[in-house]
Amino acid sequence: MKLIGLTGGVGSGKSTVAEMFRELGAEVLDADKAAHAAYEPGSPGFDAVVKEFGQGYVRDGRIDRQKLGQLVFNDPDARQRLNAIVHPLVREWMVERTAEAARRGVPIVIQDVPLLFENSLEHLFNSIVLVYAPEEVQLERLIKGRGVDAARARAMIAAQMSIEKKRELAHHVIDNSGTVEQTRAQVEEVWAQMSGR
Repeated sequence: MKLIGLTGGVGSGKSTVAEMFRELGAEVLDADKAAHAAYEPGSPGFDAVVKEFGQGYVRDGRIDRQKLGQLVFNDPDARQRLNAIVHPLVREWMVERTAEAARRGVPIVIQDVPLLFENSLEHLFNSIVLVYAPEEVQLERLIKGRGVDAARARAMIAAQMSIEKKRELAHHVIDNSGTVEQTRAQVEEVWAQMSGR
């Protein structure tokens, strides 16, 4: 089984590309989904987050992700403390689902990992696909597309490795700054290369 890492920068359109790979028949495992599952109410992750950050980060019985996100994007120490809780749980979730896919005989599994390079996970993958958009496009998408204020959008981008540096490290680059059709054509080309078609 080939294990492919899919990564990008915040606002680069990684989810869109992941969905295109799914439409082509790829098995895509989403680390963001795993992270959300990691601190669902009643889970050890939920208890650990509340213990570390306090009840002030709980709203309606769930972790207030927006409030916690605001804290960790602006406070590297808080981000490190949250990552220490969430990352091991995410890895466990991904490993379990990858093993399950291997048992089903899936030839290629794509793991969608936002902070792949930041967490030095390159060695886990046969190859790495980067969803690329220049920083000014990332900023515009966060502000216009997601309604994030400019200062927070800049902090979110600054909290990650530069997209240009990631571009140098990836095996495949899908430039997602053009039209949907242009992106889809690149996804199809990369999928054909990876699946040997």
